[in-house]
Amino acid sequence: MSEEAATLRLDKWLWHARFFKSRGLAAALVKSGRIRVDGTPVSKPSRAISAGVVLTFPKEDEVRIVRVLGLGVRRGPAPEAQALYEDLTPAREPRIDPLEYRVGGRPTKKDRRDMDILKGSR
Repeated sequence: MSEEAATLRLDKWLWHARFFKSRGLAAALVKSGRIRVDGTPVSKPSRAISAGVVLTFPKEDEVRIVRVLGLGVRRGPAPEAQALYEDLTPAREPRIDPLEYRVGGRPTKKDRRDMDILKGSR
């Protein structure tokens, strides 16, 4: 492999791996300086990456950590894109829906009397 084939632009790789819908969105994230390559902040979309580097970047409401396994030659289907990286992001604990806390709705008169007794106001 030649040196050119062994590296790929960072914004292009993020687009190939389907983390962003367009290369422009990927470039905007890199320009903002919120992406790290092997722990070092990067602000140039043209930064060349190769297999084995670890990328850390915010995506939606979480921080993604991925290891680059391959570079790819095109933006292919999702299974092909998922083969380009290994996801190292720690598993999130499942969110509990606030509506699950509500058991029976509004307290009945008996429930309110019991709460008053517990509070000591009766």
